[in-house]
Formats: sequence, C-alpha cells, structure tokens
Amino acid sequence: MFSSLFGATAKTRMVTPKDALPGRSARPFDVPATHAVLGTPLEGPLPEGHVALYLGLGCFWGAEKRFWRVPGVYTTAVGYQGGITPHPLYDEVCTGRTGHAENVLVVYDPDVVPTYDLLKVFWENHDPTQGYRQGNDIGTQYRSALYWTTEEQAELAERSRAAFDALVRAKGYGQVTTELAPAADLPFYYAEAYHQQYLHKVPNGYDCHSETGIALPPL
Repeated sequence: MFSSLFGATAKTRMVTPKDALPGRSARPFDVPATHAVLGTPLEGPLPEGHVALYLGLGCFWGAEKRFWRVPGVYTTAVGYQGGITPHPLYDEVCTGRTGHAENVLVVYDPDVVPTYDLLKVFWENHDPTQGYRQGNDIGTQYRSALYWTTEEQAELAERSRAAFDALVRAKGYGQVTTELAPAADLPFYYAEAYHQQYLHKVPNGYDCHSETGIALPPL
C-alpha cells in the first residue's frame, strides 16, 4: 500500500522472534459484525458444511475483492497471519517487524464453490514468483501464502503449486515462492475496520497486483 510505495517501511528480510514487535494480548479495536457487501458475519462460527481458506496475494484490499465476487463465497475478511506478533496493528505490520502477511479469509461451502475455483482465482491474480513483494508493494507482508484448513485444500494446494510453477518457469519466470502451511498453526488476526471490504467503501482505492497472465490448468 502507500507506505511501501515510497519504500519507507518496506522490509525484505523476515524478522526473527528476537526482533519482532511484542504485540498485545487482545485485539484493541472492533471489527464490523457483517460483511459490507455480502451481509454475512465476518467472524465465526462457520455455517454447517463451510470451511475456511486463508490466502495471501499482495495488498489485501484488492485481494479480498477478487474473492467476495466469486459466486457462492459466504464471507471474506482481511487480516494478518503467518508471523510472530500477536494482535498487530497495520502500522506495525508495515514496519516488517511482525512477520505477518496480509491475508484474506475466505469462507465457502466446497459443495457449492469447488476449492479449485478459489485456487484458480488465487494463482491467476498475482505473481507468486516475486518473493517479498507484489508489484510496487515491497516487504514481507506482501508475500504469496496459502494456509489450508482441510486435507482436500492441502492436497490441491500442493498440486496447484506444482502445476503453476511448471507453467511460469516455462514462460521465463522464476520459481513459485508461495508458502503452504496448515492454518491451525497460524492464528489469523483481523485487520482494522477500515480495511474490511475497503474497495467497496473506496471504489477507486489502491489496487496493486502483478499478474502473470497464466491460467491454472485443470488438476
């Protein structure tokens, strides 16, 4: 986002636990009760038959919009995940000293929206070879990440990463750097209220993503 565009707070090395910000024991702000577009709850419990998937593909403003537009997605939210600092603030994440990625929580019914469809949106809407950046946004918070909650997601994540890696390498890109990990080990900390469904509130707001133009093949 804007801070990283000027490089003032961009960090391209993962922080160590020793140097990470301490954070806090509880969230210091309120999160909206419902999704500004879908009208569904932002926080659990999950409806019966629904599952969560956590995806990082750069600035979470534009990333979230790409998923709430998928027919059948129940709800989405943006937050911080994959790092060290508990209950961080956005300004803290921007320092690079929390270790968190900007992630999108996607809640869906896999019998209505196949997991493959969400992975297709994920892989095709960013450049997963850029490491700690996404286009003009530079820093560890913009890394590509996929944190799964079901065995089906884990299996499809591995297969889709391998398939997409082969395609981008054939087109002259570097290797895919996307993190794959179980979400159970990585708490998701909701971002501040103004970040939630940001591009619905600010339709002409900042939306930076570097796409490869490569389609995910059938798996």
